[in-house]
Amino acid sequence: MALADICRGSRCPSNSNVLSCQEQFSDFHNALGSSEAFHVPENFDPIATLKPFTEGGDGNIKIHFDHGTTTLAFKFKHGVIVAVDSRATAGPFVASQTVKKVIEINPYLLGTMAGGAADCSYWERVLARQCRIYELRNKERISVAAASKLLANIVYNYKGMGLSMGTMIAGWDKRGPGLYYVDSDGTRLTNDMFSVGSGSTYAYGVLDSGYSWDMSPEDAYELGQRSIYHATHRDAYSGGVVNLYHMKETGWVKISQNDVGELHYKYKEEKK
Repeated sequence: MALADICRGSRCPSNSNVLSCQEQFSDFHNALGSSEAFHVPENFDPIATLKPFTEGGDGNIKIHFDHGTTTLAFKFKHGVIVAVDSRATAGPFVASQTVKKVIEINPYLLGTMAGGAADCSYWERVLARQCRIYELRNKERISVAAASKLLANIVYNYKGMGLSMGTMIAGWDKRGPGLYYVDSDGTRLTNDMFSVGSGSTYAYGVLDSGYSWDMSPEDAYELGQRSIYHATHRDAYSGGVVNLYHMKETGWVKISQNDVGELHYKYKEEKK
């Protein structure tokens, strides 16, 4: 089956006029790009509709979005380390202990998930598609800066509509290792170190005390893992396992996946 058929397009018969063919291919083009646009009822403003519930308004009904996670990433001499926990919460309820919070965009780009799981997962999949289209058109990989800018521009169009995202984009391009923070307001920042989520303050404390640009890969692995562990120990909304990735010049490599319970007893023994 042809791609046009899948996307609700059809081949133009030989006796059809040019205008009808153009209309059909226009529909085909719209179908390919439909994943970035959502159809809403006419004269409906999502921002104005959500505001009374999310910002108080004149009633007692409010929608409180409770989020909990710990994700971190930092650049060093040998690339970028990305470490995350795996707990998903719905308010005080632990919904899952096995969420994959590192989204593998392509072999040279990684994204992290903090905030709304559905928002992060969906929009980073959209970003993965855009990165692949860029690669096909330009015959080269997209840069980390350009990928993060694409994501920031996309989500900025939905500012005020209830999106909840705090993601990091890590990768390697012609400039070397790259790391950017992007959130659902369209904010885009770059730095050598970021931690996002409810347990980020605890992770920062460990990161700041042990970080060095010239550290070895083994020390970097231990620092990332230990930072996430201490965050899960103090933050009730973080837990599960520590997933650890290393972004190298040759692409990302998953280093380890360790249960925080086992890490707790490991570090406890080291104190004796």
